[in-house]
Amino acid sequence: MSLLSPSAGLALPPSLAFSRDGDVGILELNRAAKRNALDDDTVLGLERFATAPPEGIGAIVLCAAGDHFSAGLDLADVAQRDLAAAIAHSRLWHRAFAAIEFGALPVVAALHGATIGGGLELAAACHVRVAERSAFYALPEGQRGIFLGGGGSVRLPRLLGTARVMDMLLTGRVYDAEAGQAFGISQYLVDDGAGRAQAVELAHRIAGNAPISNFAILQALPRIADGPESLGYLTEALVAAAAATDEQAKSRIQAFLDKRAAKVTRA
Repeated sequence: MSLLSPSAGLALPPSLAFSRDGDVGILELNRAAKRNALDDDTVLGLERFATAPPEGIGAIVLCAAGDHFSAGLDLADVAQRDLAAAIAHSRLWHRAFAAIEFGALPVVAALHGATIGGGLELAAACHVRVAERSAFYALPEGQRGIFLGGGGSVRLPRLLGTARVMDMLLTGRVYDAEAGQAFGISQYLVDDGAGRAQAVELAHRIAGNAPISNFAILQALPRIADGPESLGYLTEALVAAAAATDEQAKSRIQAFLDKRAAKVTRA
């Protein structure tokens, strides 16, 4: 694994660190002393990275240094904002997290420790989430006198259901990793210390897919889910046709027909 510094063309703030493992890029929240609280520089760095990731990688792992994934919004950033500035701040988070959700590359999040508030909003913008058993989830915005501002009111009800998100906001309820797995926050639950390795393994598997397939999954699937059924069927047909006529898809299908590709078996 080779490290790349911000001077390697990435223009990352000190709160983010990048390394790579072959065709997988590893982006690390690097503000452990603040429990990886998200300030504007970090969010802007996430946006820049997701918008223009380094060449030669096919998937991204988002992880964090220290004992926690992210304690959420750095409240020191918002104490003195007026209404206009507060709206602009929320829109910045929307733009940055949309760049992750609808970016060029799939993102696998490795969660551990506190994954709360804006940290949970960030995790929800990723495509696959691996949680260690130390992970815990909360939305303390109600107790802070604020509201979700990073797209969580849109993404989190899709994962958890509106009633559960409302409960978390109103009462400050905290869920552990096992509950989060049952509710759909994470797709994988692993022992403490194993999250990053599992995320990297999954990212390598994802990076091995045909790029057109990954693009279709990231861009079409959530939009089909959000739209009317009739438009979904049309979109599916168009995207399926575009993927199937791609030269790499043809090559992969022929490899399967020639018995040069592995069959799906039960794990």
